[in-house]
Amino acid sequence: MDLAPYAALEIHTRGRRHAEPGPNNRSAYMRDRDRIIHSAAFRRLEYKTQVFVNHEGDLFRTRLTHSLEVAQLARTMARSLRLNEDLCEAISLAHDLGHTPFGHAGQDALNEVTRPYGGFEHNAQSLRVVDELEDKYASFRGLNLSFETREGILKHCSLARARKLGDVGRRFIERGQPSLEAQLANLADEIAYNNHDIDDGLRAGLLTVPQLREVPLFRRHHDMVLQAYGPLPPKQERHETIRRIMSTFVEDLTSTSAGRIADSGVQHIDEVRAQQAPLMSYSEAMRAEIVELKRFLHAQLYRHHQVYRVMNKAQRVVRDLFAALFEDLRLMPPEFAIAAASIEAEDGAEGRARVVADYIAGMTDRYALDEHERLFDPRRLR
Repeated sequence: MDLAPYAALEIHTRGRRHAEPGPNNRSAYMRDRDRIIHSAAFRRLEYKTQVFVNHEGDLFRTRLTHSLEVAQLARTMARSLRLNEDLCEAISLAHDLGHTPFGHAGQDALNEVTRPYGGFEHNAQSLRVVDELEDKYASFRGLNLSFETREGILKHCSLARARKLGDVGRRFIERGQPSLEAQLANLADEIAYNNHDIDDGLRAGLLTVPQLREVPLFRRHHDMVLQAYGPLPPKQERHETIRRIMSTFVEDLTSTSAGRIADSGVQHIDEVRAQQAPLMSYSEAMRAEIVELKRFLHAQLYRHHQVYRVMNKAQRVVRDLFAALFEDLRLMPPEFAIAAASIEAEDGAEGRARVVADYIAGMTDRYALDEHERLFDPRRLR
């Protein structure tokens, strides 16, 4: 495929942290994608939650299925815009590698308990996973991914943390933009979770179609389905409505972004990075509808009492784990206990907390629940 001049062309890559020969029979970004897929952190996403804790049902999305959906959406839109599909895919597959168990509830709890030691940001943790924690190569730590993939993984970052991250954190200090591929992967993430949360919420019985019809975006597409087919089984009615909403998002984002790119006159990735605002964007009308949908989901799904009760317990698990492990490093596996003691000797309590957070963030939902039981249930001796 002939890429646009403003796409992330390999000839303009800023390279890897550790120099290594180029790959054979694949692009640099395909190599990144392959390393991500074969990482332990990627495999663990199968057992990390989106909204529903992993053991609640096999049909609900996990971080793994979500990442696959994001990658599919990003590649589709990248092709339309003549952007680098391989880079979009690599970023999409890696964007949640640092997420804690129990979704955003787990992240919030881990951030709360680590706040005295610098806090926890899951985007920064995803970067830490690929830069440091994956450790199976003899020549370097981490996965040694391309700068452009690392740039896309770090979609949010505090200024304090950005100052410690060197080249990949510089744009947050200078208020620059990432590549168009990174911007696109970020918005594909939003499209995926907005739509699959509707789907999972309906299937779980936490949302109803009459409730959702209060949202004009849903009502408009639901009416299209009813007019086209009449009464349908709930599964088909749900799917036909949601796929129309997703198509609307994709079409609006693609056409609006193409216009903004053309109007900007950019001809090189560095010109994209120099923009004052992202070039990938929805239309104003679509952005307003998405905001309205998010408000609905926040009020009716994410704050639903059944979700809240489960997530409240999940946060207690994370807080208990951190308190116990931070107090006594011997409760962790030896490799983590040794690493924590070593880093603490250099960085003090902040280093100790960082390794404990690494251990907890790497847990799956099931493992975190099991570990909590092993540590606190006197009936569990192993």
